[in-house]
Amino acid sequence: MAWSTSQLAELAGTTLKTVRHYHKIGLLDEPERAVNGYKRYGVKDLVRLLRIRRLVALGVPLSDIPSVEAADESAEQILRALDAELAASIERQQRMRRELAAILDNRGSIDLPADFKASPDDLPEAQRSLLLTYSSILTPAAMSAIQEQLSAPRSDVAARFEALTPDAPEDVRRQIARRLAPEARKQQQDHPFLGDLEASSRRGGATTKSVVAQALVEFYNEAQLDVLRRVHVLLSQDDPVGD
Repeated sequence: MAWSTSQLAELAGTTLKTVRHYHKIGLLDEPERAVNGYKRYGVKDLVRLLRIRRLVALGVPLSDIPSVEAADESAEQILRALDAELAASIERQQRMRRELAAILDNRGSIDLPADFKASPDDLPEAQRSLLLTYSSILTPAAMSAIQEQLSAPRSDVAARFEALTPDAPEDVRRQIARRLAPEARKQQQDHPFLGDLEASSRRGGATTKSVVAQALVEFYNEAQLDVLRRVHVLLSQDDPVGD
């Protein structure tokens, strides 16, 4: 018994166009023709086509199929490279599912960097925006250190800083800066990269400075920026700052 091209394609679960393409690139041999000129395929042709379709379904490029079938010296390398690619794809999809689960559980988590283990409800909006911005320039190790830092309970003075209004009087700014400075110094001691973001950046120094400066100006008001400047001055002094 013999089959036509369309019948062979149907048996193999593919299309007439695909079979013709395999013929064109030499992947599937042309069968003998009947007296009427039509191609006539047999079981061996079906087996060959099914084998090709299986390798294609596994992701083997058409150009590599002859080597894989022949089991030559490059076959194992081709299959191992494909396996590594699939493993990376699975890992990426699993990460995507974790991120989607986090967003479904709390829509606010879309405002945080991926895999950032913190509740968005516990962080002010400006801080969430800064974290997203920093994730574009800082190394994973630096972001992990920031996460560790933020896992500690927020102090009263940190809450006061976040609640500062643009018209906060100077004495309030000065008081908050003096109280924030010891905390900032402790954070720099525990996480030295905080004092030198460039060293923990994945970008060039100029880019890092530009991103940090623009982000601070964008997400903090004038009173908060003034407090940060005062803290910077206090940290640059040699003597510890008390309350």
